[in-house]
Amino acid sequence: MFRKVLNKLPRKSSKGSEHREQSGSGRSHGVSTSKSSVIVTPGSSKPGNSSPALNAGQNHGNRAPLPLSVNENPNGNFNSYEALPSIRDVPNSEKPSLFLKKLKMCSVVFDFTDPTKHLKEKEIKRQALVELVDYVSSANAKFTENLMQEVVKMVSANIFRTLSPQPRENKLVDGLEVEEEEPSMDPAWPHLQLVYELFLRFVASPELDAKLAKKFIDQSFILRLLDLFDSEDPRERECLKMTLHRIYGKFMAHRPFIRKAVNNIFLNFVFETEKHNGIAEFLEILGSIINGFALPLKEEHKLFLVRILIPLHKPKCLAMYHQQLSYCISQFVEKDCKLADTIIRGSLKYWPITNSSKEVMFLSELEEVLEATQPPEFQRCMVPLFHRVARCLNSPHFQVAERALFLWNNDHIVSLIKQNRKVILPIIFPALEKNARSHWNQAVHSLTLNVRKIFHDLDADLSRECLQKFEENESKEAEVTAWREATWKRLEEIAAKKAASSEAVLIGKEPTRSSTG
Repeated sequence: MFRKVLNKLPRKSSKGSEHREQSGSGRSHGVSTSKSSVIVTPGSSKPGNSSPALNAGQNHGNRAPLPLSVNENPNGNFNSYEALPSIRDVPNSEKPSLFLKKLKMCSVVFDFTDPTKHLKEKEIKRQALVELVDYVSSANAKFTENLMQEVVKMVSANIFRTLSPQPRENKLVDGLEVEEEEPSMDPAWPHLQLVYELFLRFVASPELDAKLAKKFIDQSFILRLLDLFDSEDPRERECLKMTLHRIYGKFMAHRPFIRKAVNNIFLNFVFETEKHNGIAEFLEILGSIINGFALPLKEEHKLFLVRILIPLHKPKCLAMYHQQLSYCISQFVEKDCKLADTIIRGSLKYWPITNSSKEVMFLSELEEVLEATQPPEFQRCMVPLFHRVARCLNSPHFQVAERALFLWNNDHIVSLIKQNRKVILPIIFPALEKNARSHWNQAVHSLTLNVRKIFHDLDADLSRECLQKFEENESKEAEVTAWREATWKRLEEIAAKKAASSEAVLIGKEPTRSSTG
């Protein structure tokens, strides 16, 4: 009778699980869809049914339905999910087999959307996971292939799921546009955290043979791990960051593949979606990787700088990961100072025009790059660079102008500017003079006077020459402006006199403006 009731319960479509079962050893295995119910007595299996290790967890967005490997009666209670003896309480000879049984038991995934459901079973699993973490941490013998396989299966069953990100569009509340700032926290985190900790210690353990483990932690597994970086939960992304870094360090054969896969995510983010939650974490990992690059830098790494890191300045959401990106850029300049010209010209290409907060970030990064720049590289890019700095000096947004003037607080940058003052001062002098005469912000006005004094004390003749040229250009500008106003006034007068006439009005040609240098 009980079996008939179970057989009438609706079953979820098995397409997703069939796909996963065919997708290689690194992927999580789908749930068995056999009609007979499976009793979860860890380590046991019925003839004709898939083993409990394979009944590990369906691809469950937001931890949706329970796997079919859990025998649940019509009242919503479990008949067979019971605690196993503690690993510490059994003889050493039985610990490996008990460890495997607990792994299979922990492959059952619970629904955390209802916090009042399956409380006893969830606590049993949590305690089992804590024991598994302790066992892996204190292991003093090499992990067997069977153990590696079961660990990867259990981890896959728990962490690989369909992420359901919240809509990123701004929401309207009482007619006002409000940005969603609170991240979405996964309700299953009490179990997920322990699974991530177990896997991290497993990968970091000296008892793990990377040559054997790479059969299970393969490219397919890594790709699915990278997909999880788009999780809304910052706690999960932090765990993923540490895990991926450990995998990169331990599995040298996977390093080129990981770099390529991460590059693909960056390219998709920059040129297609501009939406991804894990860019900062990826860049943090890459900052450590770049720091370990051998010299001279390979062409592959230079292409990564030009094609990936520099274009990452383009998206509007730069503030989310700018600190990590700036660190990666600085690492490249410190590794090879000849790349400074490439980086600065790349930054100028993506320089924001109407986004003031982004412009402040660009100026901060520019200072870090210039601090590691040598004179030959500086001379190659100083003309376009200081044309841009001059525009920043004249910005009506005081933070942009102020941040640009702060460049003169850096001794190394001031030294570079002094060596090339005959080129740089004529470019920025008009901006300095306009700020000194009319900028609305007192702080910007004071900083401008200080910078102008630096140049005057350094080369008074050059400063006077620039001032004379500036006044000449201002005079010519005033003439042109006066001529335009007189022309419009004359037009208005003629138009008023000949309003009733259809006679055309001819106006003289505008005077030619000389180059302002």
